[in-house]
Amino acid sequence: MSDGVHLLVPFASCAASGCQEALRGLRLPHLQRLLRQMGVEGTDAGDPGSLSAPHERALARAWGLPFEDGLVPLAALQVRQAGQEAGTEGWAWITPAHWRVGRDHVDMALPHDLALDADDSQALLEAMRPYFAEDGITLAYDAPLRWLARADVFRRLPSASLDRVMGRTIDRWMPSGDAGRPVRRLQQEMQMLLYTLPLNDARQRGGLLPVNSFWVSGTGALPPGLPTPLGLQVTPYLRDTALVGDWAGWAAAWEQLDARDGARLLRELEQGRTVRLTLCGEAGTRTWSSAARGAWQRFTGLFSAPAPSALLEGL
Repeated sequence: MSDGVHLLVPFASCAASGCQEALRGLRLPHLQRLLRQMGVEGTDAGDPGSLSAPHERALARAWGLPFEDGLVPLAALQVRQAGQEAGTEGWAWITPAHWRVGRDHVDMALPHDLALDADDSQALLEAMRPYFAEDGITLAYDAPLRWLARADVFRRLPSASLDRVMGRTIDRWMPSGDAGRPVRRLQQEMQMLLYTLPLNDARQRGGLLPVNSFWVSGTGALPPGLPTPLGLQVTPYLRDTALVGDWAGWAAAWEQLDARDGARLLRELEQGRTVRLTLCGEAGTRTWSSAARGAWQRFTGLFSAPAPSALLEGL
């Protein structure tokens, strides 16, 4: 799509009652004007229990990747987009985590609740690195809450999206089967190591959560010769408020997105460029395209405008 733009919007909607109530008050005039002139190109009904979140599946389709649940190679894509050589090796994201162990379940704190800075994150990585290396896993620092890992084990290891598990019970999302055994063992070893780590003692004395485990996500490998999709953009603006259930903040972020990106896409459309918009919910996605609607349909569409709630419910 050399003469077009494709905007992918994660967390455009979800089934939570607070989100559904916020939907009814949303004002998205640019989105409404835009979609009057576009047709539905594709729908993914999806499953809220899938390992890969809807926006990750949509990203895989946009890149032309063969889709397998839990094997959307997001870490490898990040390496490639950073201008580094990802090759066809297995890659993963490693997220330092705090697990709360209950009587019959384990849940994971929101990563940002760790207040983990670069110094503490790098110190944790250095303490954990030798144990990963014993399993042939190379760790590299990327950001306080995200490290990059490279190893053959990640080529065929399905993993649950971090967006599926943070702030929730993790038991059902753990790596399973023979492929997941090395990761489960490493998680157990790291829990023992981190329990006695002086850094964690210092964090707790300072009122901070200890890091007592890690999460693996974004696993997989890139196929050789994968072309880069031109014009693809992924907006991050709705994610944080949706994950913490701040629906007033989410609605405000949606209206800001509409004023900024909705207006920009309208200008692109008016200039004759092909415009695609993919809205991603908790389970599924829907893609609209200006190429999927003829001139007469675009003309007649100028006189009708579905409400934002009608566009976003059921995703």
